Order: sequence, then C-alpha cells, then structure tokens
Amino acid sequence: MEDDYHYNALSHHDSDLDLSFTSSTSIATTSARSSLARSSLCLSFNDRMSSVSAGTPSTEIPNLHSRPHRKSDTNWSAIRAATTLSSDGTLHLRHLKLVRHVGSGNLGRVFLCRLRDYDHASFALKVVDNNSLTSKKLSHVQTEARILSSLDHPFLPTLYAHLEVSHYTCFLIDFCPNGDLHSLLRKQPNYRLPIDSVRFFAAEVLVALEYLHSLGIVYRDLKPENILIREDGHIMLSDFDLCFNADVVPKLEKRIHKITRKKHSDCFGLYGGRSYTEEETLTEFVAEPTTAFSKSCVGTHEYLAPELISGNGHGNGVDWWAFGVLVYELLYGRTPFRGGNKESTLRNIASTSDVRFDEDSARGMAQAKDLIQKLLIKDPQQRLGCARGATDIKRHPFFDGIKWPLIRMYRPPEVRGLAVKRSSRAHVSHVNGWPSSHKKRRWLWKGLSCILLKNKGSKRNLSFNQNYYQYKNRK
Repeated sequence: MEDDYHYNALSHHDSDLDLSFTSSTSIATTSARSSLARSSLCLSFNDRMSSVSAGTPSTEIPNLHSRPHRKSDTNWSAIRAATTLSSDGTLHLRHLKLVRHVGSGNLGRVFLCRLRDYDHASFALKVVDNNSLTSKKLSHVQTEARILSSLDHPFLPTLYAHLEVSHYTCFLIDFCPNGDLHSLLRKQPNYRLPIDSVRFFAAEVLVALEYLHSLGIVYRDLKPENILIREDGHIMLSDFDLCFNADVVPKLEKRIHKITRKKHSDCFGLYGGRSYTEEETLTEFVAEPTTAFSKSCVGTHEYLAPELISGNGHGNGVDWWAFGVLVYELLYGRTPFRGGNKESTLRNIASTSDVRFDEDSARGMAQAKDLIQKLLIKDPQQRLGCARGATDIKRHPFFDGIKWPLIRMYRPPEVRGLAVKRSSRAHVSHVNGWPSSHKKRRWLWKGLSCILLKNKGSKRNLSFNQNYYQYKNRK
C-alpha cells in the first residue's frame, strides 16, 4: 500500500545555497550542502555556477508541443524561447535553476524552479532517482510519464518537458503556489470548508475525473493531498503513478428531461398560477471505463473502496467512492470511516454499516448527504457514477445551478489561507446554487417591463387595466 504524499513549503535561503538531487527520500530542511557528496548531479541557486556537471548526458523526450487548453500560458512562451536559443533545440537541465525544495513523495522530490533569464515563469520539477526504486516503482514512474504526456485539461498538469539525465527522471510541470487542499483544510475552523466552497472544489475535481475516465484512466489516488491549488484558486490533480488504463467506448445518449414550470399571474411573478410540464430531449456525452479491472491494492487507506480492500478486483468505481469520501472530509473535517488505527479504519470500510452523519440542517446539507450516501454504496454495481460516470453525478441536486461549460471561469471561494491572483477571465460569480438569484432578477425585469408598458399606455390615453390585460394576453 502506497504512502501518503506530503507537500511542505520550505523557506528560500541564500542565493549561494546549492541543492542537489539525492536518492534519499528524507526532506533536507537544515543543510542542503551536506547532500552534495551523495550526488553527481547538482543544480544551483547561483546563476554563475554550472547547473549540470560536465560530461553528464542530457536527453529530452519530445514533449514541447503546447496543449490547446494551455496554449495562452506564459510558461509556453518561456519554454519556446529557451529551446529556440538551445544549440540542439531541446530543453536541458542546464536551462533550469532551482529556487527551493517544496515537497517529497513516494517516488521522488519536487522543486520549484525557473528558466534561466525567464524569472516570470515558474515550474515544478519532479525528480525521481531511478537507482533508489524497485522494479515495481519504476513501472509506476513509466505510468506517470505516459499519462502526463497525454493530458490536456485546465484542472490537470501540463507536462512541459520530460528529462532523462543519468539515473534521474525529471518531469517539468505546473507549479501551484497555494499548496494542496489538505493544507488548506488545516487552516479552516474545525478543518471544515463552507458548503459553497465544497461545491466549488468538488465540481472541479468531478470534471477532472470525468476527463481522466474519458481517456480510460482510473486514478486510484484521490485525496486532498493530491489536489493542488493553482495561483488563480482553481484545482489541479497531481500524482498519477497509481493509475491504470482500461478500454473506454465514448457514446452520445439521449435523455428526456421533464421541467415543471409555473405560470405567474402578475408582472412580478409574486402570485403563483397553474403549473405545467415541458419535455426536452438532452444529448449527453458518456465515456466511462466500465470494463476496467485490477487486483492491485494501492492508495491511501482512508480512501480505499471496499472492493479494493477485499482484493477480489476493482474497477472505475473506486474513484467515485473516493470522491464521496472527499466530499465528506471537506464538509466534516474527517473521513467517514476513520478508526483508531489503520486496521480499524479498513474494518469499518469493509463492514456492512452505512456512513453516518452529524446533525446539520444548514442550507444544502440535505443534498450533500444524499450525494455522499449514493457515492458510498458498498456495492459498486449500485454506486452512483459506476454506470455512466460523471454524467449522472453532475445531475445530482447538490450541483444544481452549476454551468458546467463555464466552470473554469468561476471565481474561486474566499476562504481562510487561500491567496488568489484575480484573473480578468474569472467573471462568473462563485458557485452558490441556493437560492437561485437569477430567477429573482428575471422577475424584477419582468415587473419593470410591466411598469414601462403601463407608462407607455398612459401616454396613448390607455387605461392601466386595459394595457395590463393586453400585456398578459401577449404572453
């Protein structure tokens, strides 16, 4: 079972400080100089020093084509400028300078770095020491490389370069200065987020999982530590070494959607009239790897699905179970089946007992509890999302009011500890589906139109009653 990933921010020390890539998995927080003797490859904070020791081979797997969703990023401009000036037209480690060490995981270490002469572009450099890994973990590195190279989504990382130097594998990806969602939770009262903030983060995670599943990728490592927060406050999933691929057949399905409307008896919509039902045909995109199957037991124990613990095999449903655990933790500050130790937690997950909730009658909590209950069904065949994926989950009342095509334009929530760089593109207000304020605005404009028509009728020597009657009959 894989270890949790810890994301720690370290302070930026003197510019003469040298930082090396080492095979040790411990985080050096006191003296980075002591690690120099244990490594043949060294990057320096000092621009005057050589970034790659002489004679060290540097190869780059071609990956410098920009992704359509990220083509406007300034990072791509910096990458293109650096490779244009390169003698062989490729990116090498000598083009990078490390700023500080930011985290350590199961496979490698992560550094904040910048391109030399392009300080406005920041990147995360994930460094894996292949000599320190078992053959199984080396296969996880290859899995992550393959998946990163295929991603093109606003809530998933962009792989700017894949570098193979000596016995190191390096991934140059997006840097997220706001840390991870787990760290953000620790800054909240009782480790809980407001329900509107939960809807925001859950909706973006849902869209990211939908994209992965449409590629036939089962994630298997969803948890707050792996949900990073970009500079603009939107999320980015990280760590894809535990994923596995399966076949998926995308299809378009038609569904009849019934809408109940009410005729209003006055201009302002204040007095209800008769109700009537309209039907509309919706075309939905469904791409869910329902045939996915694996027997590997990987992940973080509090987020493991029952079928994964049993060892009899699991599929795409493990991601939707983990999604339910995530929503629960964001709302309550703890996972739903946590026990006194790892073994008791696993027993709670594998038991037949259902998830329990605290008493809470806050706005929207009923919908949230219903969503969690449907995601945490022990039988994956009955679990929400297992058959039609995110398509069904998006329709749940908890997400009512969200305009899914505009989700990347939503303004992130204002919560303690989250510093957001405002973007001119983020003009859509924060997700808050209760109450529906746009309906109130529509009624207000309807009433205003009625008043204008009344005034217009009075100028034509029409009585208000006559004008109002004619207005109603035009509806």
